[in-house]
Amino acid sequence: MIRFEDVSVTYDGAAGPTVQGIELTVPEGELVLLVGPSGVGKSTVLSAVSGLVPHFTGGTLRGRVTVAGRDTRTHKPRELADVVGTVGQDPLSHFVTDTVEDELAYGMESLGLAPDVMRRRVEETLDLLGLADLRDRPISTLSGGQQQRVAIGSVLTPHPRVLVLDEPTSALDPAAAEEVLAVLQRLVHDLGTTVLMAEHRLERVIQYADQVALLPSPGAPLVLGTPSEVMAVSPVYPPVVALGRLAEWSPLPLTVRDARRRAAALRERLEGVPYEAAGSGMGAGAGTEGGGTEDVRGTEHTAPSPRRTRLFRKRTPEYPPAPTPLRPAVVDNLAVRRDRTEVLHHVTLAVAPGETVALMGRNGAGKSTLLSALVGLVAPAAGSVRVGGVEPHRTAPRDLVRRVGLVPQEPRDLLYADTVAAECAAADGDAGTEPGTCRALVSELLPGIEDDTHPRDLSEGQRLALALAVVLTARPPLLLLDEPTRGLDYAAKSRLVTVLRGLAAEGHAIVLATHDVELAAELSHRVVILADGEPVADGPTAAVVVASPSFAPQVAKILAPQKWLTVTQVREALRAPGREEGANL
Repeated sequence: MIRFEDVSVTYDGAAGPTVQGIELTVPEGELVLLVGPSGVGKSTVLSAVSGLVPHFTGGTLRGRVTVAGRDTRTHKPRELADVVGTVGQDPLSHFVTDTVEDELAYGMESLGLAPDVMRRRVEETLDLLGLADLRDRPISTLSGGQQQRVAIGSVLTPHPRVLVLDEPTSALDPAAAEEVLAVLQRLVHDLGTTVLMAEHRLERVIQYADQVALLPSPGAPLVLGTPSEVMAVSPVYPPVVALGRLAEWSPLPLTVRDARRRAAALRERLEGVPYEAAGSGMGAGAGTEGGGTEDVRGTEHTAPSPRRTRLFRKRTPEYPPAPTPLRPAVVDNLAVRRDRTEVLHHVTLAVAPGETVALMGRNGAGKSTLLSALVGLVAPAAGSVRVGGVEPHRTAPRDLVRRVGLVPQEPRDLLYADTVAAECAAADGDAGTEPGTCRALVSELLPGIEDDTHPRDLSEGQRLALALAVVLTARPPLLLLDEPTRGLDYAAKSRLVTVLRGLAAEGHAIVLATHDVELAAELSHRVVILADGEPVADGPTAAVVVASPSFAPQVAKILAPQKWLTVTQVREALRAPGREEGANL
């Protein structure tokens, strides 16, 4: 169905090919997962399937790519639209209509399908992706995850024979991601659809792949094999594989179920290790770092609305404390309205210096809106928000930027210069820091980005690293991040965690909205779960996520009921005096 024959792609002005010598055959009705570190050319390979490379992107394509027998060199993207459906990393760039239902119908209108067929397929797709309640909503009012589902739905309605997906679950909550992947499985198994997908969150998708295609480094030959074969040699791998490597399990497990079957001996070894004994590697999850904040995150609390009085008995939280200069953020009984809808209500939250708080919850729960309130982009309809002692929506931007910084879901919103060097120079000037401060942060987050690179030529993950560096240059006491690991591979995420831990250790407060349960386990001291615009859980990370089937990380599921959250914690526990790593686990 898809065939690459000695394919190399070189973009105009590039010193060398982005990918070279690609040999790949994807049979009909298979799901092939394309993996590799950030910047190795995965998006280029995917774009070659749809004809975007080279017809849209420019550059030179050598070799041959065929899809359903059509040569992409002689067939432009519009001539492949009936057989190939593509969803890129940025769904906003794909939308051409204003509402959800119109967007789902647009592709079919372009192909001239009959109105009755279009109506039936729209209804099927609305149900498949859980979009029925959003059918009349303007796309601009949807959350990032909801927009991602609409983008996927818009390419499903024409019933293409090939689906090309670039990070399809990156903006989805765990439950929504499972729904999308279940739909893809149904398309592959029941309809024979061929799927080529790139995804960094391998813990979500690796078990669904028939084959895995690995690009280990820029310009390196592609490695193709079964998931277990490739994971044994891949430089990127999910936590379940990392735990299998640590325990020397063979073959490596790919699912939580497989790992649990082998983990009895490992759980027994860890049974006698005090949870606090793993040191810095587990401090975030255990709430042992960021001292002096026990009054903020000591116990879990709930603040349900009157709609839930039959399920929860509402009670007054033990805080908020009175606003003081020592608290980077204090939110008291906040409500926010958008048009006639109250999207946040009964939100009470305090963040202490040095504390990292993860906001979690399903798509549309209000996480991004809460961050917008903290940075002054939306005004409270009721209650109050104070950041560094001031009300952000009434504070001048020049003063506010030294109190709080936000890295949005779309990093391009912060980037306007023509080169990375110019972006960094502007950030240094705005923050009043020494020249080179921003550039050093970029190098730490994602090494290898050249000064003269245009931000639009960066991958999604690289643009995120640049935007984060721009915001961090001012070293604001309160740092807000909206889906900060979208588009990042495991190595880049590890570097991000290192940077954010360093900032927290210096006293910066960090609030991040994320669907990445592994990031929350690795980094956060505290987790706040939002549902329908209000907090339903707030407590130390381990206490909140271990009991949650949706938000527990893979290691917690494998080793439950023990409260280990990450492979790093397990490794440090096994290094405790008198214990040995390795076999017999």
